[in-house]
Amino acid sequence: MTTRAPLSAIALVTPVQLMIGGIIFLPAIYVFWLSLNQSSFGQAATFVGLANYAKVLGDPYFWKALLNTVIVVAIVVHVELLIGLGMALFFASGVPMRALLLAIVLAPYAVSEVSAVVMWRYLFEPDVGMMSRLLATIGLPPIEWAVNPSHGLAMVSLLSIWLHLPFSFIILYAARLSIPGDLYEAASIDGASAWTSFRRVTLPLLMPALLIAALFRYIFAFRLFSEVWLMTGGGPARSTEVMAVYLYLEAFRYNAFGSAAATGWLLVLASLLLALFYLRRLYREMFARA
Repeated sequence: MTTRAPLSAIALVTPVQLMIGGIIFLPAIYVFWLSLNQSSFGQAATFVGLANYAKVLGDPYFWKALLNTVIVVAIVVHVELLIGLGMALFFASGVPMRALLLAIVLAPYAVSEVSAVVMWRYLFEPDVGMMSRLLATIGLPPIEWAVNPSHGLAMVSLLSIWLHLPFSFIILYAARLSIPGDLYEAASIDGASAWTSFRRVTLPLLMPALLIAALFRYIFAFRLFSEVWLMTGGGPARSTEVMAVYLYLEAFRYNAFGSAAATGWLLVLASLLLALFYLRRLYREMFARA
């Protein structure tokens, strides 16, 4: 038997729901309406239907930006989760000076993206950068991120991993600390090896946290903008553009608000399709009934 919520509770919740609707849903509806119109600075909106979507989908730069986004997101999210999981297990094993090491690991999250890009541009400057010299001492060529598109995307991926690794790490570390130690004692009594304990105890219990971290990182990484814009500007010749940079150029360089709005909705759709697997798996892990 279910009970109805009292009117006082509804009255308390209503302002929050209205605020959420005003902040999220109303702008989303406006952007969708704008995507069906042709608009620019000082120009009244003219309804064009799905012409903006056809224009964007017919633009080869859009598909290049989408491909770059998928590649960068796939690398960033999965490498970040693997490193975060390894670090969470390492810290949970009882590493000495844990407080100091935690401060070091979480430090990148306190660095602004602009400062991080400036620092990395200097470190990986092909001629005088410290990391470029280090690569040269071990016989490796420098990362020519300013002229080589693949190197530019690799730099963006490394920078994004470094900046956002604390987010994934702290979620996985907190989930690992919540696992009772009795389970590992029981597994040890049963003769389970360290690998078996990880596979049969740690990984299944960490799966909800892994899925949540992956889902949030997919959503955030798909909106990647600052790292690309500040590092390469989408160049050379728009070869390192990602979806967010393509949207920005459509809106503020080419003044095509309708195309930019259509790109925004296509970005949302692509990110949801990419995260669909994790959403379904998360639902089965946390809400499905046996």
